Amino acid sequence: MSTRIETLNPETTTGKSKELFDAVQNKLGFIPNLIKVFGNSPATLQSYLSLGELTASGNFSSKYREQLALAIAEENSCNYCLSAHTAIGKMNGLTPEQTEKSRQGIADDIKDQAGLQFAKEVTKNRGQVSTESIKVVKEAGYNDGDILEIVLNVVSNTLTNYVNHIAETVVDFPSVEAGKFTVTTN
Repeated sequence: MSTRIETLNPETTTGKSKELFDAVQNKLGFIPNLIKVFGNSPATLQSYLSLGELTASGNFSSKYREQLALAIAEENSCNYCLSAHTAIGKMNGLTPEQTEKSRQGIADDIKDQAGLQFAKEVTKNRGQVSTESIKVVKEAGYNDGDILEIVLNVVSNTLTNYVNHIAETVVDFPSVEAGKFTVTTN
């Protein structure tokens, strides 16, 4: 459901969007509201799904991609994506504490933390990062390809964050709100 952009009904949707809905249904077992909103533009839905496949084919583990998604969603204050990636992160092995730390750009591993901080900075500053920031993430163990892969994750997640803001997509996962934490981290 969405309050500003139609949330399509998979039962009555036809054409390319219906094909893509069926693929999502087969993969996930359900069709999230975000996908039903994306279906209004088959090209946008296909782009979103393709970006997801591309990020999954990269060097980062599914667990780390979820950490990145949480950091980016928190930076963009996207409650829908925070809710979705909290649930998906749990399925990928994130504990509640790791989930909340990831939202804040904190990780148990120094390299992961540097990547999360970099993703938050890229998101916050719309790609305008300092030479020092590049140096810090490289010193943590990321190479140029890894940095570009972080940017790919930022782009993919920002697309969903922005669509959810514009559409006011109704959250269909256990609700999580930006800026509200239950686990205290230092």
